[in-house]
Amino acid sequence: MTSKPTTISRQTSTPVRVGQVLIGGDAPVVVQSMTNTDTADANLTAGQCAELAKAGSELVRITVNNEDAARAVPKIRNQLDRMGIAVPLVGDFHFNGHKLLSRHPACAEALAKYRINPGNVGRGKKRDEQFAQMIEFACRLEKPVRIGVNWGSLDQELLARKLDDNNHLPKPKSLTQVTHDSLIESALSSARRAEQLGLAHDRIILSCKLSGVQELISVYRDLAKQCHYPLHLGLTEAGLGSKGIVASTAALAVLLQEGIGDTIRISLTPDPGGDRCREVIVAQEILQTMGLRSFTPMVVACPGCGRTTSDYFQGLAGKIQSYMRRQMPEWRKRYPGVEEMSVAVMGCVVNGPGESKNANIGISLPGSGEHPVAPVYVDGKKTVTLKGDTIAKDFQKLIDDYVTTHYGTGSVPAHMD
Repeated sequence: MTSKPTTISRQTSTPVRVGQVLIGGDAPVVVQSMTNTDTADANLTAGQCAELAKAGSELVRITVNNEDAARAVPKIRNQLDRMGIAVPLVGDFHFNGHKLLSRHPACAEALAKYRINPGNVGRGKKRDEQFAQMIEFACRLEKPVRIGVNWGSLDQELLARKLDDNNHLPKPKSLTQVTHDSLIESALSSARRAEQLGLAHDRIILSCKLSGVQELISVYRDLAKQCHYPLHLGLTEAGLGSKGIVASTAALAVLLQEGIGDTIRISLTPDPGGDRCREVIVAQEILQTMGLRSFTPMVVACPGCGRTTSDYFQGLAGKIQSYMRRQMPEWRKRYPGVEEMSVAVMGCVVNGPGESKNANIGISLPGSGEHPVAPVYVDGKKTVTLKGDTIAKDFQKLIDDYVTTHYGTGSVPAHMD
């Protein structure tokens, strides 16, 4: 049967509110994503924001890199509001954020949070001045800020100073360790400066993002020991396809299991024209398979073997998972707790009946060399055997009936007794 979310002792952090979303403290780990459209195209960007939000992204970050993009931000916010989509928008600023916030007050107001990279906010004296300007806007408009340090755009003056200091040590550290220390110092010193400028402690989120799995784990372990700010997790460039998914999972699962991290983003490189929502689904699946949150009913399906020469069960599993994802926006409103439901679609008689009995609702196909004759189990009990060409349609109907009867108002699912 479905298990309840796992309780993992989280690192202590001060909660930060971004729009209606709470990050840190005892709040669940938040899923976020980022658009890859030209922000200046308000219609296209609003459309992608809506798609990401419907897929389950609880924050959406957009690039604000020039005057046209800044002018488009309030239009994007207005379009989303007209669609009834309240997802908070985060402005991603680099190099010229101080100018854009100053010249476009409507942009500054429409954004729910600002992302500032201390490595490229300016050089020398200008760095302090321009960072201060952005923090002053955040203070005046009561906006939270993510101070996001990246390996690839680390403050080179800080790194040079740290390397020089390291050279004078009796036992110098490695370049990797000095770089790690520099990332953390950049984040923490910037956060202290922001507070000195008047930004409240509960309006600051930190990140120190790298592209290597072991490096990311090491940096965040050290960062978590040194502060109580909520932490944003993610590889800065996870990569393509399965590599990006595996790398992100390997890094984030370790940190999340240790109670480190309050919001995550999976930075997958999509195929040309590929679905940007894939990164949202991967983030949700990491959290759900770890037992930290539930987003949509999950399908348990066997990998197939010599007993399952037919691909019928694979097609059925894919159809059922896709169907439930499409239904979730409506199910979530009408059927509280449905996201914790488990469904099994098994391919043969070896583990099929057992796995089907352990799910809320499961189907066990016979394997190869037989016509599809599939017993269905509901809360551990065999209820019906499906046959013929309509198995997929009939099983989908049984799932609908289960959701209605077990998660409707006032109902108590058997697995929650």
